[in-house]
Order: sequence, then structure tokens, then C-alpha cells
Amino acid sequence: MRNIGVDLHKNSFLVCFINKEEKKKQRYKIEEIEQFKKELRKTDKVAVESTTNTRYFVEQIKERVKEVVIVNPTQFRLISQSVKKTDEEDAERIAVYLSKKMLPEVRMKEKPNSQINSIANTRDKLVKLRTVLKNKIHNILSSHGILSKKEDFASEKGLSRVLNYQVEGAAKVELEVIVEQIRHLNEGIKKLEDEITDRGENLKGYENITSIKGIGKKGGTILLSIIGDVNDFESEKKLASYFGIVPRVNNSNEKVRMGKITKQGSALGRTTLVQCTLIAKKYSPFLNNFYEKIKQKKGSGKEIIATARKFLGIIYQTLKNNWIFEDFPNFIIKNSA
Repeated sequence: MRNIGVDLHKNSFLVCFINKEEKKKQRYKIEEIEQFKKELRKTDKVAVESTTNTRYFVEQIKERVKEVVIVNPTQFRLISQSVKKTDEEDAERIAVYLSKKMLPEVRMKEKPNSQINSIANTRDKLVKLRTVLKNKIHNILSSHGILSKKEDFASEKGLSRVLNYQVEGAAKVELEVIVEQIRHLNEGIKKLEDEITDRGENLKGYENITSIKGIGKKGGTILLSIIGDVNDFESEKKLASYFGIVPRVNNSNEKVRMGKITKQGSALGRTTLVQCTLIAKKYSPFLNNFYEKIKQKKGSGKEIIATARKFLGIIYQTLKNNWIFEDFPNFIIKNSA
């Protein structure tokens, strides 16, 4: 059996073949992947770093080999923090650590989840860009003594009003361009949101997660696109760690200190989770009581993160146990005894 390490780039990839008898390295262009496939055997194990084109690479070779391992480059310190980092070292190290079963793996979600996650991240970037432009409108108007609120620019009526303000020539041109861009962004964001909700209905767990009051179609779809198969997580804690919503632990001698949350994983996932939590706690006495208890105990600022983690635990159990809520605020599950 050969252990094969792959250092994958956009235009090429370097391969290191290792077995008991030999070690061989070879570079291929992406378009030469068919040539690489001919070199593979059914007994081979292949490891490749997680990059933007890893899915394409894996789908091309997975039927030709025994196993494909996706490497987490962040956790694999010997690669990501190497003092002397070269492609040759990366490919060889991946192969060596694969042979020793010491590679930190990252899972590859199903294609539908991955596609929705990509759409959702694009939407998030457009929303942030739109916010920047709205802030710019607010600043321009303020510099001309015109009072406004950023929420005034959320509607078409509000944007039209911006164009009617009496401002000097240069500022007027700025406003016209910014308003036009916001209108285009609104169209794009709406199109992406429609695509997210349409695709979400076909995801496993969609009916379960959207039966939780506080999680709508868009929020539920985004969360599912990030979670993927809930059975990939052994526990609620593992899922919370994946969302980066667990505290850092600092050990010093005999003292253990809990720090701020790790913020690893998907920033969009954490944001969506918190937004859904804020809505859900309005309906759920359990979540609201937990929120208020943490607020009194630890002070303002920490209660929402703690409640979001508690809420994520409910989401985990809902997906794991295939629950569909008839009445989430009172925790009544359909067809439950």
C-alpha cells in the first residue's frame, strides 16, 4: 500500500508517493489530472490539504483509491507554521504523517450543503458591502447638516429621498452612484436569498430545524449548510467547538482559566446562530430564563453567547433525534408520547 501526499494549488499539484521500497515525487498541472489518475492503485491512500478546489480534486480520484483524507491545514502546524516551507516538504510531510495516521482531518460536507454555504457567504459579503455604502450616505448627508438614520436607506422610498436632498455637485454625484450600487446589491441579495431558501427545502433536517420557533427558512438553511450531517459530531460540545462558540482554555500550573470563545469555524454560522437565538428566546421561556440568569450572574455581553450555545445544543438534539416540534415554546414534539 502506498501513502500519497498531495500539495494542491490552483494550477498545479505536487505529489509524493511513499511505500516501504521507495519515495517518489512528481508535479502535475491541474489539466494533467487524468495522467495522475492512471498512476493510482486501488490500495492507495491519498491525503490532500483543504483548499478551494479540493472537492473537484477528490471527486476526480476517489473511485481510483482506497481512501482520501482531507487535511486541516490550520491544525497541521508542521505545514502551516513551517519555518522553511516548500511544496516538496508539504507533499512529503503529508505522505509521512498519513502513513503514521497522525493527520488532523477536516470533513468534506455533501455537495448541496457546500453549494448553499458558498451562496450564503456571497450574500453575507454583499450585505456587508451594502452596509458600508449606507454608512457612506449617512456621512455625506451629515457633512451637509442633513440628519438621517442608516435604516432610512433600507427601502426604495428612502433611497429615492436621498437623491432629492440639496447637496453640492460632487456630493450629489457620489450619492447617485452609491444609491445605484445599493439598488443593484438589493437585487443580487434578494436573488441569492431566494436561491438559499429554495435549495434549503431539499436538505436533510430542514423540516426539523425550521420547526424551532425563531429559526426561519433562510436561517435554518444557512445553519444546515454549515452543520452538514449532524452525525459527524459525537456530541453537542463537538458541534459547539465546530462553530467556535466554546471558550479558550488556558492552563497555567494548577490553574485553569476560561477565556473568550475561540471563534474558529464559520463566522457566518455564529452570526446566524446568534440572530436566531435572539428571536427564539422571545418565544421560549426556557431560553429567556437561561439568558436572564447568565446576565445576572456574569454581566451583560456574555449572556447571548452562552444562550446561543445552549440553543445550539437544542438544534443538535433536534437533528440527532429527528424531532419536529408541534409547539417549540412549550417543547411539545409531534407524535411524542
